Amino acid sequence: EDHLRLSDPSNTICSLDRLSNSTHIVAIIPLNGCGTQIEEDEDNLIFKNEITTTDDAPNTLITRKHLLEARFYCQYPKRGNVTLSFSVHRKNIRVWEKGFGTFTYQFEFYQDDQFGAMFDPNSYPLEFDIGNRIYMQIDASSSVNDTVMFVESCRAAPYDNPNYQPTYSIIENGCKVDPTVQIYHTPNDRQFRFSMEAFKFIGLHDQVYISCTVMMCEAGNPNTRCSQGCINSTWSNNFGRRKREATVESGKHLISQGPLRLRRAADPRGGSGRETV
Repeated sequence: EDHLRLSDPSNTICSLDRLSNSTHIVAIIPLNGCGTQIEEDEDNLIFKNEITTTDDAPNTLITRKHLLEARFYCQYPKRGNVTLSFSVHRKNIRVWEKGFGTFTYQFEFYQDDQFGAMFDPNSYPLEFDIGNRIYMQIDASSSVNDTVMFVESCRAAPYDNPNYQPTYSIIENGCKVDPTVQIYHTPNDRQFRFSMEAFKFIGLHDQVYISCTVMMCEAGNPNTRCSQGCINSTWSNNFGRRKREATVESGKHLISQGPLRLRRAADPRGGSGRETV
């Protein structure tokens, strides 16, 4: 097979071409590398990885196709206790800036394009099938009148960590990057509604967090970043170097929500299983 890869092939030690031949796939895989994931049961530590074949480019992060996946694991008796935890639904973000007042950001997932039924925070992590549309809304409230909100970028990652790399870009510099993104009209300038088709990170990542960079600006002022909308990266860099007036626009703030989880389902006709996020 062509295009065979482990969950994380970024390191050369993770290449399956080093030891494989025309009849066998051979790999020496570190327990803490190449995308290996750790799980546990009552008696054992279990290290899991998978070999995936895909028609996409070798370094592709996501796919909207169903892949052939060969999963394997190594099991070791436990010598101690291991604890694994994750954060669920994120609470609202409250920010105060000198000269700009206090404002709160709320990032939520909704059940349809009417944005009337929000998913219950107690239902997280949310589950989606591949190709289903994910509806998201960001709301801002401010103690300063005549302000607007601007969403500069949104990205997806398998962990809720602002320093995690690589991430998958959804919106950059106010411009749609993912081809399935749709942006919807909102009743006020402190809301942002958008959706995209559900996807899967290639590998053993079963969850996705969406993070967005947002800011507040004075309404009607043509000299703010909010008024510029979608701009290319060159103009964005030049614009970012000018001196920011605190009473005209706020700084940039990172908000996130998730996790969205992988839903696994077996083909009732006896075919291979499918995985979605």
